[in-house]
Amino acid sequence: METASSTSNKPSTLLVIIAFVIVYIVWGSTYFFIQMAVQGFPPMLMGAMRFFTAGVLLLAWCYFKGDKLWVMKDIITSGISGLLMLFVATGIVIWTERTLPSAMVAIMVSANPIWFVLLDKVNWKTNFKSRTTIAGLILGFAGVILLFGEAISKSLAGAISYAQLNGLLLLLAGPIAWSVGSLYSKKRGSDAPARVNTSWQMIIAGLAFIPAGLFNHEFQSFHFAQVPAQSWFAIAYLILFGSIAAFSAYVWLLKVRPATEVSTHSYVNPVIAVLLGTLFANENISGLQILGLFIILVSVLLVNMVKYGKFTLILSHLGKVLRNSKLKRYLSTAQNTGMCVNQS
Repeated sequence: METASSTSNKPSTLLVIIAFVIVYIVWGSTYFFIQMAVQGFPPMLMGAMRFFTAGVLLLAWCYFKGDKLWVMKDIITSGISGLLMLFVATGIVIWTERTLPSAMVAIMVSANPIWFVLLDKVNWKTNFKSRTTIAGLILGFAGVILLFGEAISKSLAGAISYAQLNGLLLLLAGPIAWSVGSLYSKKRGSDAPARVNTSWQMIIAGLAFIPAGLFNHEFQSFHFAQVPAQSWFAIAYLILFGSIAAFSAYVWLLKVRPATEVSTHSYVNPVIAVLLGTLFANENISGLQILGLFIILVSVLLVNMVKYGKFTLILSHLGKVLRNSKLKRYLSTAQNTGMCVNQS
């Protein structure tokens, strides 16, 4: 398996930065566009169209590039991870956005990195040695409980429906499925390019949405002519940017960077989603929900603090060097100034 530490051909720093920017910004916007898409498409049909179309387009590109497409081991690995990450996790997001604001869905999904740590059994010994990691886990679940407490109290008061409350419960399973799929994809590894694995993940997930749509009776009364233009625009955006660009970048990052580092997209995604939802969809986010988001993001920072240890030390060392450099320049300037005064 090729990892960031084992490969001799390290990826370009610029490419890594670009991939992170795409995952951070584009995925943050997908919550807004998913809700726009489900206003015209049934949820499971939308998932099938999005992922199958994106997968076929990307696989065609892989064929043009001369990649090996029919390696059964890679197809099986991609299929399992794709079903977990796209059909289950993203399917839950699509389903719940029929009744929940996109910003609220993004806030609930922001707990994703917590599940990465809990489910990454290989690194338990390292992760649970850290007090900050344990504190982050406790704080993160406190944030989730805070959000659920508000939802339950509103439900009892009749302010939100049971469908919305059930959607919140479903959103607990989404991040778990995503984390399991991501860790499985990373640990199984593949010699194939990330674009090939991404293609099969999306194609297999897209196919899985079809029987789900049949089970939900979505094909009986649906007519393409009734879909508004904004829903067509939204699904085109989700196919080209949300799936092909962002998901490809995410899968590639999993191959070259640590999974916990890649999962930090959860810091930025909900913030982008909240901004888009409140500014353009007139969604109302309560102060308690913002507090819950803040608590969850702080918990994610604490959970990953150990991973940032080396980076913190580098910044600290760099700061000392800069301070010493400034001090030397100051002393040198003072000395030169003093010599000039004495000479005059």
